[in-house]
Amino acid sequence: MLALKGCFRSLTSRRPPGFENHDLLASETSFSVNEVDALYVLYEKLSSSIIDDGLIHKEEFLLALFNCSLKQNLFAQRLFDLFDIKHNGVIEFGEFVRSLSIFHPRTPQADKIEFAFKLYDLRHTGFIERDELKEMVFAILKESKLILPDDAIEAIVDKTFVEADTKGDGRIDLEEWKELVIRYPSIIKNMTLPFLKEITQMFPSFVLTTEAQDSQLVFE
Repeated sequence: MLALKGCFRSLTSRRPPGFENHDLLASETSFSVNEVDALYVLYEKLSSSIIDDGLIHKEEFLLALFNCSLKQNLFAQRLFDLFDIKHNGVIEFGEFVRSLSIFHPRTPQADKIEFAFKLYDLRHTGFIERDELKEMVFAILKESKLILPDDAIEAIVDKTFVEADTKGDGRIDLEEWKELVIRYPSIIKNMTLPFLKEITQMFPSFVLTTEAQDSQLVFE
C-alpha cells in the first residue's frame, strides 16, 4: 500500500505555483490526505483545461464548475472571488482545497454560515445590504433557471429583512445572519456537497447547481 501511494504521488510530482503540502492541507481542512491527493489530480485537470500553467483561471473555474463562460453570472463570479483568497485573479491549489472544504459534509455549520454571508456581502462591508441581497437572490434564481416576477423577488427580500434585520438598521450583520440561518437552515442547504466524501472513488462533473426552490432561498 505504501508503495502504491508513493507511485501515485510520483505521478503528481510537477508542482504548480502555490503548491502546498497535502498533509498540511488535510490538517487544516475537512479532507483526509487521500482526499487531498485525489483533489490534486482533479486540480491538475482543471488548471490545464484552457491555460496550462498550474493555476485555475476564472474561465476555467466557471466552465468546470458551472458549465458557463464569462457571461453575466453573479453567483459564479462571487464564488470565484471567495475561492481566490489571495485576490490575485487565479486559484492556487491550497486555495482550491481550503475553499472546497467549506462544502464538505464534515465541515462545521458555523464555517458554512460565514462563507454564505461573505457570498452575499458583495461590497465587502461586513454587512448585507438590501440591494446586495436582491442581486444575489436574482442571481441564484437565474442559476436555478427559476423565473420570478420582480414583485415576487421584492417580496422575498422584504420578508428576509423583516426576519433578519432585528436591529432595525436596514442591513444584516453576521450575528443577525447566523440567527436567520439557525431558524431557516435551508438557506445554506447548497453549502454541502455529499459527493465530496467519495472524492477518492470518483471524479464527479463538479457542476454546482442550485437545487433549492425559490421558497427555500430565504424561507421554508
